[in-house]
Amino acid sequence: MTDATILFRDALQSIYGPLDWLPEPDGEIHRFSVPGDKPSTLNGWYVLFLDGIASGAFGSWKTGGTSTWSSREPRNNHESELVRQRIEQARRQREAEQRQRQLIAAGRAQRWWRDARRTDPAHAYLVAKGIRAHSLRQRGDDLLIPLYVGGELVNLQRIAPGGEKRFLFGGRIKGAYSSLGRITPDTPLCVCEGWATGATLHESGYTVAAAMNAGNLKPVALALRARYPDIEIIIAGDDDRQTDGNPGRTAAHAAAVAAGCLVTFPEWPANAPEHLTDFNDLANWSAAHGLA
Repeated sequence: MTDATILFRDALQSIYGPLDWLPEPDGEIHRFSVPGDKPSTLNGWYVLFLDGIASGAFGSWKTGGTSTWSSREPRNNHESELVRQRIEQARRQREAEQRQRQLIAAGRAQRWWRDARRTDPAHAYLVAKGIRAHSLRQRGDDLLIPLYVGGELVNLQRIAPGGEKRFLFGGRIKGAYSSLGRITPDTPLCVCEGWATGATLHESGYTVAAAMNAGNLKPVALALRARYPDIEIIIAGDDDRQTDGNPGRTAAHAAAVAAGCLVTFPEWPANAPEHLTDFNDLANWSAAHGLA
């Protein structure tokens, strides 16, 4: 055990909280369980080098992003270049492992989708959301929502009858989306967060790409803009009125600016409760109050 190893663990703990183990300083990618995640998951990763200036990098597959660390500032250009090369090596290792994880997940998604049965139209989640199944499939009690990149199935979101949502472990999310309807040059395309919101919009006549979460609105909008440069794209954002910073509105506006899109949000009646956030919420509340 070295002082540098302890200092590197301190850097990890400053982000992820207390850890009851010491990093391996062998220059290889290692995974670890991030405090607060499910005990069986290994979403954290790190790599640590000790020769020369001790340096390393770490991050989380779940949240994304990378942090770098070194035991001291380089004294000259040679030391700076050595640290840069190590960080670059760590980046390549992380990306190679991520590609491998995504490849395995894509294979699993394609097998599950192939073997799944037609969705029960009375599935509890569909009934609760007031939407049709469209082209979804079902595995056991879980709905399967397919996520595509460039026409290739790369991941699945599973939705339990109670609404619990999970992606396949290691599967690609960034830039992936689930489509409802056929994208054509003369039809506006809505990009939204959740699939239920997308189903509501599609049942109102729109072609839809559901990005699954606010953070993925921008990558999906940019990917669709690159693939369909002349199509009209509308970001149909969530309105997280009760959340600090309103992340739904913030992400929707950022996606619209980046991809040159229009943006829209639910228009709430004066007596609509504050906890409603998306177009599916609005449709269900309006129907329940005779406003649909």
